[in-house]
Amino acid sequence: MAPEIEIRHGIRVNLGQFLHQLFQVLLVGMTIGMMRTVVPALAESEFGVPRGSFPLLVAFVVGFGFVKGALNFVAGRLAESWGRRRVLLLGWVTAIPIPLMIYFAPSWDWIVAATLLLGVNQGFTWSMTQTAKLDLTRPDQRGLTIGFNEFSGYIGVAVAGIATGYLANQFGPRLGLLVFGLAVIGLATLTTALFVKDTLPWARKEKPMAATNGATLHPRYPAGVSAKPSTREIFTLVTWRDRRFFAVCQAGLVEKFVDALIWVFYPVFLYGKGVSLPGIGWIVGVYGFTWGGAQLITGRLSDHWGRQKLNVGGMWVCGAGVALMLLGEGSAWWSFAAAVSGVGMAMLYPNLSAAVADISAPHWRASAIGTYRFWRDLGYGIGALGLGLAAASSHSVEGAFWFVAAAMAMSGLGLAILGEETHPRLNPARVGTAAASG
Repeated sequence: MAPEIEIRHGIRVNLGQFLHQLFQVLLVGMTIGMMRTVVPALAESEFGVPRGSFPLLVAFVVGFGFVKGALNFVAGRLAESWGRRRVLLLGWVTAIPIPLMIYFAPSWDWIVAATLLLGVNQGFTWSMTQTAKLDLTRPDQRGLTIGFNEFSGYIGVAVAGIATGYLANQFGPRLGLLVFGLAVIGLATLTTALFVKDTLPWARKEKPMAATNGATLHPRYPAGVSAKPSTREIFTLVTWRDRRFFAVCQAGLVEKFVDALIWVFYPVFLYGKGVSLPGIGWIVGVYGFTWGGAQLITGRLSDHWGRQKLNVGGMWVCGAGVALMLLGEGSAWWSFAAAVSGVGMAMLYPNLSAAVADISAPHWRASAIGTYRFWRDLGYGIGALGLGLAAASSHSVEGAFWFVAAAMAMSGLGLAILGEETHPRLNPARVGTAAASG
């Protein structure tokens, strides 16, 4: 009989597995990042998308959003029965055909199909790396933990966007993406199989957070949740029955409009302005590097200051950066605007997830996070549809930028009105009352 694993929570005591998971999410980011620069910029010349066909251009992101959103939820439920590691490995195996489909693609339809597989991959892998690190760490480290997770992932996105731009120039877009994609996905599959442990036992032994005076802090969990909640119960709770979850979910959905815009229309906008593929990779990379790097600060800050103010402010700052892209010219200005959006995204991105984790009980947290991520990543699909309609109705990509800036402003206002602080230390449930918000 195998000896029982000693289970202790915290980043330091689980540093080895924590670093393995960070490496995994770096590779997850690289996998989606390889689709960010070359594919949309060369959609017309390489893959046959007619000029000005905005709805067709956004089709691959629409499909990605709906598939990834659904698979986030599926991944959360599977992780509570299968374990985190098996779901992660399944996500990597699913990704293996993607670079081959891009290389042999005779038409844009193949790119859309490859991106649907990418949605499956991202739904399984990114969900599991985040959930696994939350399993390993303490409640007072959640902001920092998700900050590390998203830092590593979006550094991967930025690096891949720049690297594939250069590889496309050197070897051609198809061969460049083939070599890069197979190397990243192969390395990820191998390291998951050899080095990653399942963290489900850590989730099952999580203890309540303790205050500095030794008292136990009770999170404001929703009242009336059953001991073994069903899929339907968790989905409806997180989607609309608890106003705090609803506020966070709508903000998560709308903030993905920004990422869809940057994925589809930033390369088209910049390529139309005469910027080279490596130049596009660097400008979009500024957004990714700023977003990724700043999360190391903003995630930790939320553990001290709370989630709500950073989340609301981030929505507004990120939307302002989108508007700034249209208010100046030149690579320096566009890089500055991209950095502003990156700062805003860093303020909100890890802390929306941390807010969900704060008010989710350990035995259904993976499902709650999966539900939030379902709505958040559905924002890719809904946002891309909105982008295509806005660009088509205005006959220019600029209409899509204004659509996203306005949506971020309104969603931030909704979060400010309906949301509340969720950090157990800053807003704990009162002893003797239901651990829920009214």
